[in-house]
Parts: sequence; C-alpha cells; structure tokens
Amino acid sequence: MVTSVVVAAHDEAAVLGRTLRTLLADAEPGEFEVVVVANGCTDATAAVARSVPGVTVRELPEPGKPAALNAGDEAVRGFPRIYLDADITLDTAGARALAAAVAAPGILAAAPRRRLDTTGRPLLVRAYYAINGRHPAYRNALFGRGAIALSAAGRTRFGRFPDVVADDLFLDGQFTEAEKREVAEVATVVATPRRTADLLRRLGRVRAGNASLRAADDRVRRARRTSWLVHVVLPRPWLLPAGVCYVGLTLLAAGAARRPAVRDRWGRDESSRAPGPAEADGVTGAAP
Repeated sequence: MVTSVVVAAHDEAAVLGRTLRTLLADAEPGEFEVVVVANGCTDATAAVARSVPGVTVRELPEPGKPAALNAGDEAVRGFPRIYLDADITLDTAGARALAAAVAAPGILAAAPRRRLDTTGRPLLVRAYYAINGRHPAYRNALFGRGAIALSAAGRTRFGRFPDVVADDLFLDGQFTEAEKREVAEVATVVATPRRTADLLRRLGRVRAGNASLRAADDRVRRARRTSWLVHVVLPRPWLLPAGVCYVGLTLLAAGAARRPAVRDRWGRDESSRAPGPAEADGVTGAAP
C-alpha cells in the first residue's frame, strides 16, 4: 500500500526542506508517493523540493492553494492520501499512524492533534491562544492541524477542491463526527504569529474565508460564539483576563474581515515561518 502525500507550496523555500526530510526520514523505499505543487513561486520552492530524493514536483504559474491541491490530486494515485501544509512537520511514524487510522472500518478522515507553539510570543498572542488552544471547536476536527488524511472512500465525498480559503474547514464538513478521528499519538506543531499585528491579519483572513464557505455550504461546522466563555473560561476562571483579550482581538478581526482588502485577498502570516535547513543542501535562494 502506497501512501500519497500532496503538498501545496507557495514561496515556502525557507521551510519546505525541513518538512519533506522529516516526512521521509525513516520511510521504506516506495512507501510514500510525495508530490509538491509549487504554485506562483518567486523563490526556490521548486528547487528545494527537487533536492529531496523521492519527491515529484509540479509547477503552476499562478498562486492558489485549491488549484495546487487539485493538481496534486491529479499527479498521485495512492491511498490513503495525506494533504500536508508546506510549513508543518509530520514525521514518518506520524504519517503512518494517520494512514492506519483511515484504514479502520468506518473512518474516512483523520488528523493529528495540534500543539500550539507560543514560545517568545507577545502577551496578547499568548492570551488569544490560551483560549483558542482549549476551544471545543477543535475537538475531533480536521482543521487547524496542517495535515489531513483521507481514505479512498473519503476522497469520493467530493470532486475537485473548491476555490476557497478554508480548505481544511471544507474537508471537515464532508464527514460526520463518527467518520473522523483525531489521532492523539500524533501531534503537529502549529507556529503562532510572532506579532499581534500578524495575528490580527491571520484572524481577519480566516474569518472572511470561513464566513464565505459557511454561506455556500450548509455542511460546514457552524461557529458557536459563546463557546469561549461557556466551555473555556467559566470552568477555568483564572483565564478570564485571557478571555477579555480573546474577545477584543476577535472583534477587531471580525471588523477587518468585512473589508474588501481582507475579504478578497489571499494572505498569510510570514512571521511564523522559521527557516529550515534548505540552504544546507546547496540550493541557492532557499532561505531569506
């Protein structure tokens, strides 16, 4: 059984080498079919990917994650299939565990648990993630991890990836609670923004993308506006100051999400992308 891995990568030269080498470090020959789709890149993303043995590279002239995911799907044949963000490290054992999870009867989709890295972040960022990291919306969910595995049957739930920002929320909406599994023994480290302004930009983009998707697809998980209070703060009163920060930042992001400059533009948080070991491979221009 070959596990296929699709990585959509836009200007990810600084981190992509680390991601691919971590994934393939202990892989058996032919165990993984890895395709990196470099889309609209202006850096050495494609060169970094080609420097890793066993990785196939496809290039698209325009940036766009949905188009890259669709191109990756067309380039691979194996199942289970893992969609892996270019800045998320998933080791070989973790990929095997995700693949094994969707081989279980009735399980069509699986994701790791998430571990938020807030080391060295400013107070407001740490306060926001003190609430976000405990939010019940992430329980048994597929979004927010940077890695999602689907079985062959799970992949038949939809055709092509739609042109949306929230691809992981879209996938989450395709499956019932019973059909999804969070693989507790596997964790991906999600880097949080290093500046409060970067957090607000990320939240504005995410909220705009989520709202657009929910308006178009009633299967998508609905937002519960009071969960931060009922399920996080009230059982843990010491988190009240963090909750106040969480609400304030959320309201600011909600206002930003209504502005066309945020709603209609793809963006991402560059501050959380720490350079990986790509330059050590002799690939010029791999790190900023």
